[in-house]
Amino acid sequence: KLVVAEYGVKTPKLLQVVRQQHEISHFREMAEDLAGFAIKPAKGSGGKGITVITGRDGDDYIKASGSRVDSAFLERHLTNILAGLYSLAGTPDVAIVENLVESAPSLAKYSHQGVPDIRIIVFQGYPVMAMLRLATTASDGKANLHQGAVGVGLDIGSGRGLNAVQFNRPITLHPDTGLALENIQIEAWGEMLEMASRCYEATGLGYMGVDLVVDANEGPLLLELNARPGLAIQMANGRGLLPRLREIESLKRPHFTPLERSRFAMEAFASS
Repeated sequence: KLVVAEYGVKTPKLLQVVRQQHEISHFREMAEDLAGFAIKPAKGSGGKGITVITGRDGDDYIKASGSRVDSAFLERHLTNILAGLYSLAGTPDVAIVENLVESAPSLAKYSHQGVPDIRIIVFQGYPVMAMLRLATTASDGKANLHQGAVGVGLDIGSGRGLNAVQFNRPITLHPDTGLALENIQIEAWGEMLEMASRCYEATGLGYMGVDLVVDANEGPLLLELNARPGLAIQMANGRGLLPRLREIESLKRPHFTPLERSRFAMEAFASS
């Protein structure tokens, strides 16, 4: 969050970072007046360990799925995060608590009990493939394909929906909302591609997955960066990544700006 801010990339507001067990007691005080927030393991993968709270009812917290948990449940969850239950290789971790995203209505209607997000694969600073991820009952309100979210391939040239998959199988309708997935169009698409491209300068990662959301009030926001993004995005697009990576590798180019790289990608990888 701190690094990408220097490159003009906005993120959801950081509410708290829990690094040590004794800091968990401060979490209850911090969360007392909050209606909604997200708890995430800093070193997590595959969406594991993410808990999204969307409301309060007395002493209970309401999850995105509608189920209720109490403060003791959330404190145990924070303890598990610190212990490394969700981290790669089980190493000790840090818990991040951030502001809840209010999804733009144009996308929120397609998702079920969760905020839809957009994964953009960036290679050497160039956006090369993208998909929209929609939460389902199976995914417990999380936009993660491994847990049963729907992946909708997006045309890099326009942000328009292409194919859709759930559990790597083609679908045409969202399993919960029943809405057709072929009519999806992402607003502010060029801005989102440029944001993803800026993350290359911010991190130096030659290959990464950039996860963005469209907030109803703030517009496009960066959720997280993934150094090891999964390959299911190819299923959602009905296309392979390798030809696009090779095309970028073959370029003989001066130092292009993020805007120039995103515009190149929109022309080079647009669906015919």
